[in-house]
Amino acid sequence: MTTANKITILRIAMIPLFLMAVLTDEQYAQIIALIIFILASVTDSVDGYVARKYNQSTNFGKFLDPLADKLLVTAAILVFVERGQMPSWAAMIIIAREFAVTGLRLVAAAEGLVIAAAWSGKIKTAVSIIAICVMLMPVGQKDTMILIDTICYTIMILVTVWSGVEYFIRNSKILNIKK
Repeated sequence: MTTANKITILRIAMIPLFLMAVLTDEQYAQIIALIIFILASVTDSVDGYVARKYNQSTNFGKFLDPLADKLLVTAAILVFVERGQMPSWAAMIIIAREFAVTGLRLVAAAEGLVIAAAWSGKIKTAVSIIAICVMLMPVGQKDTMILIDTICYTIMILVTVWSGVEYFIRNSKILNIKK
């Protein structure tokens, strides 16, 4: 197993630790959850860097890396829904985009094509991680938290929809493949 893949597996292993911390009511646990989320998010860049620099790109890594990202972000989003920080319809838009783009990639793969990650997807990931980190920060007043959460998930939705539409427009020919 490559070092890059081990780093990706570490990101997945951090998700239960993140959940244990974030679902604890203690203030210190919320800070620990934020730190774990940040560290897990950083491993996404690190595993990609290691894979490219040391020529460790593998099919397993190409499968596992985006899955790890989706699991980490989805875990945080589900916590926000449970806490009332994000409405379920907002979470559904974000998660549905992930399923849709993954489905598009599966259709492409069945035809022997690879859909490379687009810049819009990378921007979406960065925006999502930043918004999630902001939403994880323990802020004082409830009204302030509601406003910050609303701004964060609204930005996430806008970037998510933009990225998803861009993926489908750029790759629309894949859905029209004739045998």
